[in-house]
Amino acid sequence: MKLRSDSFDNGARLDPRFAFGAPGGGEGGNRNPHLAWGDAPAGTRSYALLCLDPDAPTDMSLAGRDDVQIPVEHPRREFVHWAMADIPAAVTGIAEGAASDGTAAKGRTSVPGPEGARQGLNGYTASPGGQGDQDGDRWGYDGPQPPPNDLRPHRYFFRVFALDVERLDLPERFSAAEVLRMVQGHVLAETAIYGTYALNPDVRA
Repeated sequence: MKLRSDSFDNGARLDPRFAFGAPGGGEGGNRNPHLAWGDAPAGTRSYALLCLDPDAPTDMSLAGRDDVQIPVEHPRREFVHWAMADIPAAVTGIAEGAASDGTAAKGRTSVPGPEGARQGLNGYTASPGGQGDQDGDRWGYDGPQPPPNDLRPHRYFFRVFALDVERLDLPERFSAAEVLRMVQGHVLAETAIYGTYALNPDVRA
């Protein structure tokens, strides 16, 4: 099974149009990147899609402070940027901006995407301190916004799972962790690519 993007090369820096935060403190375009997958195994009945950042600091009280830089060796945790389940087997890609194009104050009440697919909550829903006028449930894709004082470039892994079931047993309000739990025993194949991003001007991503 293969995954590619016309929006970025595997392992390369993401453009700010795909990010929540832009260099200099402004907002990025927050568009989802294009993704296309193929060569799924026989018996595939649906797909699940996740975007995960494994480089988020564990101590978010350090984020954005002018008096400290978050060191590369600081302990890290996973931050969720996108969780989608029940993507029909006939769907083999998502166009740039088709699932997210810009930010929405107080979260989104509806999220575009492939017909029949369900979108879950991302990590901004539970971010410490909230996001100001972005507080609220955050569904679907919201792009990178790493701390501007973080010395580690962040990686954003887009993972697609080919599944042998049409629908996962998920609640209406679900997380990426619940997707990962429910796909156990149903994964026929998995593929992933990643992009990088940083808001610290001293970091090359």
